[in-house]
Amino acid sequence: MTGETIIEFRGVEKALGHTFPLRLNHFTFRENARVVLAGLPGVMGEAFMNLIVGALLPDAGDVIVFGQNTKEIRTDTEWLQSLDRFGLVSNRAVLLDQSTVAQNLALPLTLAIDPMSAETRAEVDSLAREVDLPLDILDRPVNALDADPANAAVRSRLHLARAIAHRPSVLLLEHPTVTAETASSQFGARLRSISDARNLAFIAVSDDDLFARESGGQRLRVEPSGEVRSSAAGLRRFFPFRWGG
Repeated sequence: MTGETIIEFRGVEKALGHTFPLRLNHFTFRENARVVLAGLPGVMGEAFMNLIVGALLPDAGDVIVFGQNTKEIRTDTEWLQSLDRFGLVSNRAVLLDQSTVAQNLALPLTLAIDPMSAETRAEVDSLAREVDLPLDILDRPVNALDADPANAAVRSRLHLARAIAHRPSVLLLEHPTVTAETASSQFGARLRSISDARNLAFIAVSDDDLFARESGGQRLRVEPSGEVRSSAAGLRRFFPFRWGG
């Protein structure tokens, strides 16, 4: 296996309230890798991403990111600088529902979204094309699109566009959500295309087999024991045990 290790979990455990703790005995992610990680439903996936970016620290074990233990990040400035390497695709990322799709796309680029400069608008249009957002919806408010089933994938693609806007090294996709199988396939294929064009690594937490297959990511599964195993034969959609208490 080639490539520098950029993310490593060593004997990690993190308590998650009334659910089972998150355990990862050993997980290594190398530069240019693409991984779809199953077995981390709900808050486990959220905690996994927060451990990578240093928003959470493990109760036991170590998370090493780009050669630095996340426990060693001491200041807000140092932490914010470390975040620049990542693009997070998550429903937890705030969208301004009353603002237009274009204004939301402009947020990572500039604070001046109203009025928007011609230069920024050109960048917004380019991002929209890259993630396959129709240009004719860019000047509509985000919340006006939700009622139309044809726009089911808009929020996912909007999150993806904002995540790649600042040119990160690694994309982190937290339970990428789309409402139909065809949309799942198209989103996975679009992610693959963008990753190829930008030479992007990604980790996606997802149990969606169709998305995993179309994205081209290596399929792995986190077992309750904390072991990480290959899931190349297909991701199970249901769990043979109960995560919650």
